[in-house]
Amino acid sequence: MHTVLKAKKGFKIATVLIVSMTMAFSMAIAGQGHHGNKCGKKNSKVQLGPRPFYLVEAMEDSDLKNELQQCTDGPFQRSDFSIGHRGAALQFPEHTKESYEAAARMGAGILECDVTFTKDRELVCRHSQCDLHTTTNILLIPELAAKCSEPFTPAEFDPETGELIKEASAKCCTSDISLEEFKSLCGKMDASDPYATTVEDYVGGTANYRTDLYATCGTVMTHAESIELFKELGVKMTPELKSPSVEMPYDGDYTQNTFAQQMIDEYKAAGVKPKKVYAQSFNLDDVLYWIENAPRFGKQAVYLDGRYDLIDFDYTNPSTWSPSMEELVAQGVNIIAPPMYMLLALDDSGKIVPSTYATMAKAAGLDVITWTLERSGLLIDGGGWYYQSVTDAINNDGKMYEVLDVLAKDVGIMGIFSDWPATVTFYANCMGLK
Repeated sequence: MHTVLKAKKGFKIATVLIVSMTMAFSMAIAGQGHHGNKCGKKNSKVQLGPRPFYLVEAMEDSDLKNELQQCTDGPFQRSDFSIGHRGAALQFPEHTKESYEAAARMGAGILECDVTFTKDRELVCRHSQCDLHTTTNILLIPELAAKCSEPFTPAEFDPETGELIKEASAKCCTSDISLEEFKSLCGKMDASDPYATTVEDYVGGTANYRTDLYATCGTVMTHAESIELFKELGVKMTPELKSPSVEMPYDGDYTQNTFAQQMIDEYKAAGVKPKKVYAQSFNLDDVLYWIENAPRFGKQAVYLDGRYDLIDFDYTNPSTWSPSMEELVAQGVNIIAPPMYMLLALDDSGKIVPSTYATMAKAAGLDVITWTLERSGLLIDGGGWYYQSVTDAINNDGKMYEVLDVLAKDVGIMGIFSDWPATVTFYANCMGLK
């Protein structure tokens, strides 16, 4: 039996933003959606809900706002430009059946399963091999919590001042448990409370711009199950091979290449055509492995550019890029995917424009995908990490569409990951993007 997650004491009521978003599905049932897919696939009606229109109204007066306002009556169709990041993770537990189905209903043409492995080497959908303590209820199941790499440790406070001395912590990995044990878990919103002194409080902590309304017990999925669901939903697939948190080769003979091949083999076994799969990795060697050993899949493998974490890498300075854009193309890479901010800059007048990185990627012949829209919460204070290169131009939620417009029209991205795909689906339909 699934263990139902206990509601966190003192849960804060979310802002009006959350209220408007959580109305999406009830309003859609009332008839807001339109047929966007006539093939009879499950959840083939595209239903956007109120959020895209809320964002348009939040925009400052402009030609773009006027253009978007002309599109509010639809009809709306599924678009490959709209990629469901972990499903619809803004409000649904990520990498769960419910999250994926919500993203497809919002018109995402491509859905993501981040791929890692269990103790018995079975592939499952998790953003990180060691995130079960924040994305599932594992800590609430004593027999499974006992198997975690690091048990729950409560927060410590100074007895005199009450100041936090040490945050609450835990570490639970898919590699700690078997597939059968993994499948007994409930997915929840990715969150934890660093001030918690009990397990029940620790598994709470959901950000106030998200919600726990759909997080009572999300259905966790194996990679193979995600493939079958995506086939049923009629969407394309973009699995990300996650960097293992355990030492490789795992258990003696499970190598990184074995892991990379196993992921591709599950698409072959399911009869999925390579053109429907965009395999991703932050590890360039994984992408090169697919190019060499599974060329039909490698042709549209996605190199997730995470070099921003390297001390000697400056995305504004091409002399620090190794390999260069041209060298990536020479190695057979066709698609690169940096975070949004690396593709954007501000000109002398403060206008959002393509960055040097974006210009040079396109000049080298690379297609570009980027991430992640709707992951920053409220944009009133500059948008945070994903908008860091254009912070001075970001002061309200409506700016999201200005950023998306530059990425689509000026940078020329082929798609964008979003935690709430309806936002992107609306724009893609309005602009006639496939």
